[in-house]
Amino acid sequence: MYGDDATVRKILTESGDTWAVVGLSSNRQRAAYGVAQVLQRFGKRVVPVHPKAETVHGEQGYASLADIPFDVDVVDVFVNSELAGAVADEAVAKGAKAVWFQLGVVDEEAYRRTREAGLEMVMDRCPAIEIPRLA
Repeated sequence: MYGDDATVRKILTESGDTWAVVGLSSNRQRAAYGVAQVLQRFGKRVVPVHPKAETVHGEQGYASLADIPFDVDVVDVFVNSELAGAVADEAVAKGAKAVWFQLGVVDEEAYRRTREAGLEMVMDRCPAIEIPRLA
């Protein structure tokens, strides 16, 4: 397990409320769409990051983390495991406080690098499942 309950709680309650969701598009069939809605219901600002840079859930989208002109607290990653490590590295460069890899997204080397850079990190879990448990 990558990210114990204490880390999950810290990311969801203490790391900040601006979440960049990498892979979030206007496609309602994708898991990212529903997870972003849940995060918003719990008071998180959700910033879509997708090559199309679409506006989703009322928030302007950006093509990359580097394109976001303000700080982000948590980077939630909805990309294949093969691509996730590069996103984690971008999150470190962006100055995020935490990285969250969604269910099924695992990259042990990215986890090690991200933790060594001082960020909190969770892999293979879903904040939309975890956040209601905290209430």
